Amino acid sequence: MSTAPPPLAPDLNDGLRRLKMAAMRRIAPELLVTAKTQRWSPEEFLRTLVEAEIAARDESNARTRMRTAAFPVTKRLADFDVAASSIPTATFDYLASLEWIRAKENVCLIGPAGTGKSHMLVALGVAAVEAGHRVRYFTAAELVETLYRALADNSVGRVIEALLRNDLIVIDELGFAPLDDTGTQLLFRFIAAAYERRSLGIGSHWPFESWGKFLPEHTTAVSLLDRLLHHCQTVVTNGDSYRMKQARTRGDTASKKK
Repeated sequence: MSTAPPPLAPDLNDGLRRLKMAAMRRIAPELLVTAKTQRWSPEEFLRTLVEAEIAARDESNARTRMRTAAFPVTKRLADFDVAASSIPTATFDYLASLEWIRAKENVCLIGPAGTGKSHMLVALGVAAVEAGHRVRYFTAAELVETLYRALADNSVGRVIEALLRNDLIVIDELGFAPLDDTGTQLLFRFIAAAYERRSLGIGSHWPFESWGKFLPEHTTAVSLLDRLLHHCQTVVTNGDSYRMKQARTRGDTASKKK
């Protein structure tokens, strides 16, 4: 029967608690026993402690970034069927490299519903979080609503600057519902502020030439697109809806069971 390792001396335990070295404090008692048994050098013992603390903090920070990103679901690039999509493999590989985030480029996915836009955007966001980037996900309606609330207490500028602390801001479902003049101006203000400072990931079922259908002011729409597309990877998705194909498959399977 194994015995529990002796606890740390109270002064060491308190010191590690004050320094917020939770992982070190947790593993140090057992690691001390291992170090003595295997005759580790002091440097080897210290390195193991430091590596454990760093790994624990990285994991904790990743969990916090993932929670703060506010993804509606968790999707991963490994689950994206590139062969079944209209996204060229070379384009997929470039997006998956996340180099565009480091270059402060934008990504716009344009295409009909069900062709993988949201999956791709969320999966890229998740990959970015796991790579250490700060990410925030919105639907276009949620972003505009957030900016509308800030308009009420004259804090739009502060809210935009807070959002731009993220390395990537995902705006999905742009054009799902038309915007009024104020909403359009707020969206333009946000995209103008992000221009060449942060990366945006945009998903819309409207081709760019049709954005005037949900952005009522033509001049603002042109100015918005000018900034959005200046440094942008544009990906057009097409084909049958994945959801419709899955529904038909389920229906065929159910029919065969009857």
